[in-house]
Amino acid sequence: MKPKTGWMMKDKLLSYLGLCLKAGKLATGDEGALKAVRSGQARLVLLAEDASENAKKKYRDKCGFYRIPLVEVLSRAELGSSLGKKDRVVVAVLDTGFADLILKSLNRSSEVDKID
Repeated sequence: MKPKTGWMMKDKLLSYLGLCLKAGKLATGDEGALKAVRSGQARLVLLAEDASENAKKKYRDKCGFYRIPLVEVLSRAELGSSLGKKDRVVVAVLDTGFADLILKSLNRSSEVDKID
């Protein structure tokens, strides 16, 4: 899924990611996210829109195999800055509640964008 990213959606998403990090419910970076996907802990994977084609293919394949929702959203700089870190290409949300909240906010934003 590749939602349109309006400024309100970005603010909410960045806020939710910060809350996930503080709650210890986020795996960041390639190694951490891949481990979370393989172990079944990941509930949602967010991949930077400007990730390499190899990274996109790897996470599409892994998330498809393990049936984990994958969303391409934000840039690697935006993902990283929301976590107080350098660029991040991928993050995995480890909590069902946070994953649902993020997906709902992304879907609402897309629905609003389609009305125009």
